[in-house]
Amino acid sequence: MSYLQIVDLVFLIITILFTLLTIHYVIFAIVGLFAKKKFAKTEKKLKYGIVVSARNEEEVIANLIDSIKKNKYPQENLQIFVVAHNCTDNTAQIARDNGAIVYEYHNSNEKTKGYALKFLFDRIKDDYGVENYDGFFVFDSDNLLTENYIDTMNDAFIANGNNCVITSFRNSKNFGSNLISAMYGLFFMQGCRYEMRGRTVLGCSTRVSGTGFLISSDILVNGWPYVTLTEDWEFTADRILDGTRIIYCDEAEFFDEQPTKVKIMLRQRLRWAKGHLLVCLTRYAKLVKNFFRPKRKGGSEHKFSTYDISVNILPLPVLSLSMFVVQAVLLAFAPLLGYSAATIWLNWAIDFAKSVAWYYVIMVLAGIILIIAEHKRIKHVNFFVMLGAILLWPLFLFISIPLEFLCIFIKNVGWKTIPHKHATTIENIKKS
Repeated sequence: MSYLQIVDLVFLIITILFTLLTIHYVIFAIVGLFAKKKFAKTEKKLKYGIVVSARNEEEVIANLIDSIKKNKYPQENLQIFVVAHNCTDNTAQIARDNGAIVYEYHNSNEKTKGYALKFLFDRIKDDYGVENYDGFFVFDSDNLLTENYIDTMNDAFIANGNNCVITSFRNSKNFGSNLISAMYGLFFMQGCRYEMRGRTVLGCSTRVSGTGFLISSDILVNGWPYVTLTEDWEFTADRILDGTRIIYCDEAEFFDEQPTKVKIMLRQRLRWAKGHLLVCLTRYAKLVKNFFRPKRKGGSEHKFSTYDISVNILPLPVLSLSMFVVQAVLLAFAPLLGYSAATIWLNWAIDFAKSVAWYYVIMVLAGIILIIAEHKRIKHVNFFVMLGAILLWPLFLFISIPLEFLCIFIKNVGWKTIPHKHATTIENIKKS
């Protein structure tokens, strides 16, 4: 066997291993495309706290509270709590005027959303008692809820035994503002349709994604300890470790506002990349150990969920690009053995270009299928904006690769506010 044949064999083995590592995502996508989990309706109405973290959100906070109050769920069973976190505007007063219980928190050294939630849950525990609520919804100030949202989440919560986490369909209230917001809309929509739906149908725990989820109060008796850049990933990993199921409810739909500027998009995605890396560094070994530990010794009862999340927190974009780097390093020695350098690098470049082309085509097709499948949920989007978003969506995903490489070398990635100015109402969004 020649040297180049050995290199090809090594690369083939790496490719097969990587494919086997992630093949279950294809299964999730196919299942999620054609099936969904439905939950039985119930007459039982549990008591919930609704927690909202807000930083300078005076333009949108009232519309969120209004959409909560317009839910068909009995309002006497709901209590809205808002933490005005390092605010310099009228967010706190507007939230109070609209009926929320508001706590103001000022600490310039604790800027993440996780710190705000930690502070808020501590205040609820002291003043109202976490145990006096069956569960807590977590929302961001820019969110809007459909009128049956809480009812539907309550059905799913009760159907799964209350001691669980329920997440929901994340739509975008400014989907059609421009190409950037449209690509964000596709990004969150594909997470729901191609990942979360399939996981729940197949009995696998899914993950929470920033906002729009319901937590059993049993999980919060000791407070909220997640204060990093991506508290949702931390929370998800720990729920898998402690055996708590995370269920996706497709019929519960909420909306949030997406960035519309490149600068803000890159800043936010760098924060996501850094937070994702930190969760991998702090949770990956625990997850792997939990996967191999026997159940009788405290190992997880949900082995596949543990495997899935351990793969999910890996920097997969970096790993996939690293395959080509490994191949390039191996090929660099070939000219020393008499092979033509020009031919070798030309063939390598062609193989790389083919892989990128296949990735692009597959992602575009996946985007088209997604839009067809979810077209009823996509509102107020210009045809050309949607077309541009589909064509550029693979690039939107590809940006993760340089950002994940970059965050390895940046020690301090700060938390900066994402401005929310799209002050629309749920009634305006739902108009066809």
